[in-house]
Amino acid sequence: MTQKSTTHAPLDMHEHLKRLEERGLLVTIDRPINKDTEIHPLTRWQFQGGLPEDARRAFLFTNVYGSDGRKFDMPVVVGALAASPAIYATGMGADVKDIGDVWTHGMNNPIAPVLIENAPCQEVVMTGADLTKEGGGLSSLPVPISTPGFDSAPYFTSTLVVTKDPETGIRNMGTYRAGLKANDRVCLRMATRLTGAGGYAHWLKYHELGQPMPCAIVIGASPIVQFTGPQKLAIDDDEMAIAGGLAGRAIRTCKAKTVDLEIPADSEIVIEGFIDTEYVEPEGPFGESHGYIALEEFNMPMRVTAITHRKKAVLVSIISQVTPSESSVMKKVAYEPLFFNHLKKAMNVKGITGVVMHEPLTNLRPVIFLKFKPGSVKSEVWRGLQGASSLQAQCGKIVVAVSDDVDPNNADAVFWSMAYRSNPIEDILIVPNRSRSHGPKHDTTLNSTLLIDATAKHAMPPLALPGQEFMENAQKIWEELGLPSLAPKAPWHGVHLGDWGKLWQQFAESATKGNWKENGEITLKRRRKGVSPETPVRKVENDV
Repeated sequence: MTQKSTTHAPLDMHEHLKRLEERGLLVTIDRPINKDTEIHPLTRWQFQGGLPEDARRAFLFTNVYGSDGRKFDMPVVVGALAASPAIYATGMGADVKDIGDVWTHGMNNPIAPVLIENAPCQEVVMTGADLTKEGGGLSSLPVPISTPGFDSAPYFTSTLVVTKDPETGIRNMGTYRAGLKANDRVCLRMATRLTGAGGYAHWLKYHELGQPMPCAIVIGASPIVQFTGPQKLAIDDDEMAIAGGLAGRAIRTCKAKTVDLEIPADSEIVIEGFIDTEYVEPEGPFGESHGYIALEEFNMPMRVTAITHRKKAVLVSIISQVTPSESSVMKKVAYEPLFFNHLKKAMNVKGITGVVMHEPLTNLRPVIFLKFKPGSVKSEVWRGLQGASSLQAQCGKIVVAVSDDVDPNNADAVFWSMAYRSNPIEDILIVPNRSRSHGPKHDTTLNSTLLIDATAKHAMPPLALPGQEFMENAQKIWEELGLPSLAPKAPWHGVHLGDWGKLWQQFAESATKGNWKENGEITLKRRRKGVSPETPVRKVENDV
């Protein structure tokens, strides 16, 4: 497919929400909703309630209050970035199938941002005493609690945290959680593991200089800008320029009011301030994307010096924590084609047909499935396994290769393939000295990698389910009877796997037509003496 960029991406959140509404992907909820106990649990149900992916929607809450009874004028939207691939694609201005090509083009063809004055994100400016007064500052924003019953505070989850290298001036934008501490103080968690956070690399330099680090927390940037944060680009890549490459035109920026940083001008809300590089502060507990509650850690407190926002701003929040989630969809639709392009084009792995990053509970990164054509050369399968496990330090702790008759989105099918198509002593490799992976903190700083070749090594008999035409006919009868709705999960019908003969096909067709006695007449003529029971017929008749 020809690489392409999109010129149809919405360049602010309001335009994006309008497009979602036009496509039936936005639900507006006007009834009173408690931001501290109800917003995230309500939205979470579409991930935990068994809904199909294409039934998920963005939720716009227009009547928000807090547990203290305070009513907020500002609405909250959850799920607007990536509740489903269709929502993500709307933000990219592209079809889901083209997302990988759009990312590749954008990263290879960055467009520098353009600086403007009179930015929409600075229509309202809050500084000085307005930050510390009762109900002012951060308390004036309807920040939801993500995991009620476990989180220690409301958290910004959908962030672009802008920092700048004090030596080179190169900007970084990363997605890090930020918990509220006071009207004018938040605490940020920037990952310190390898490849974890460009912001942390900047913090180390400011720490050595003995200076606080200027920082801007951007909420509600246009999706195409927002998506660069969780993409884990190289630290010295300018996410704003890559967003321009994705959009096919320059992203508008403006100077922050109280810190020396340039920020996305068309964002909804910006929190400016200075991160302390001398003291760290306990932060958490908070529900994390690896599926566990992250317990208290010392992290980076930031003194807020300004809050700016649009006059009609919308606070954007995302569903993270246990996957599937909005956070994991955001990664999945971009990571999978990038990994596939790396293996197929950069490494030229022969026979590979797809990459699936396991989403439920495992959050994509630790477990990766590779699909290969039947009869793929064993050495190519192993090159693919090794390439997928080493592309990013955080991804590919467990990589399993299957033949492409197996649906990697069905873990049961993968286990079936592992059970019947792999010989552990030959098809499993454990590689030591892997860097610490994404997950709860533990004592060791090293991990290991598990690679499994569960592809079919030779032709195999068909999958023992009724043929497709018979299953489809039965489904029509099921629906006519008004039985409970079906949600078929592959494999749901038999398929040929290479080992099947014309005579057996004749037998099967005769049987479904009621002519099974004819099959018996044929086998009667093929009786043998001196053959042990359970001897395969082909070993005798074909003299193999």
